[in-house]
Amino acid sequence: MFSTGELTKLKIIAYSDDTFENEVSDGEFTTLINPEKYAFNYKIEQNEEQAQGTSATAPGFNKILPEHLDINFVFDRTGAIRTSEVSDDGVIKDVDKFKKVVFDYNGDQHKPNYLKISWGTLLFKGTLLEMTVDYKLFNPNGTPIRAMANAKFQRFVSDELRVAEENSQSPDLTHLRTVKNGDTLPLMSYRIYGDSKYYLEVAKANGITNFRQLAIGQQLVFPPLEKTS
Repeated sequence: MFSTGELTKLKIIAYSDDTFENEVSDGEFTTLINPEKYAFNYKIEQNEEQAQGTSATAPGFNKILPEHLDINFVFDRTGAIRTSEVSDDGVIKDVDKFKKVVFDYNGDQHKPNYLKISWGTLLFKGTLLEMTVDYKLFNPNGTPIRAMANAKFQRFVSDELRVAEENSQSPDLTHLRTVKNGDTLPLMSYRIYGDSKYYLEVAKANGITNFRQLAIGQQLVFPPLEKTS
């Protein structure tokens, strides 16, 4: 597929439910300026407990913690950026819109919104973990005209999918895997089933029509399959 040259903006859509089916009213944010980078953070929790009076032991594996996605968002109404027009309100409305989508309390569900973040090959589902907004430049009257928000999101996995993800490598069990850079469906199928030929069945189970266009961060279910010779 060839690029059309059209600029694709990072988009965040807010949902009220953990199945990501019910969009929140006015719960969509499209960034004014695409980020320069984003980063995934992975962490393994070690169990370092030891009995009283015993010598230190090597830490043992406890669990893999949910992955985090860090993104810096830039808001600019100085006129220096062609795609971002000057506004009398500076970046106040832009930041408020961003906060409403990613941060504001969902009154119906009594919890923050569930978020789907998409941009190019990036597809991430989770919730906001923390955020800092720095205001950088101001008009003479004190209105901020440039700001940067550093946001950290935590990946969300439903209880059912979490159990599937934590299963052992047995091909007789259901597994959940997150697509990482360099992953292909045949390669991921080989890791689970010991044979890449099952990728078409995996594609069917996940409703994938083009297995060559996996998105980084996309979650795939690998169901139990009957081995064929």
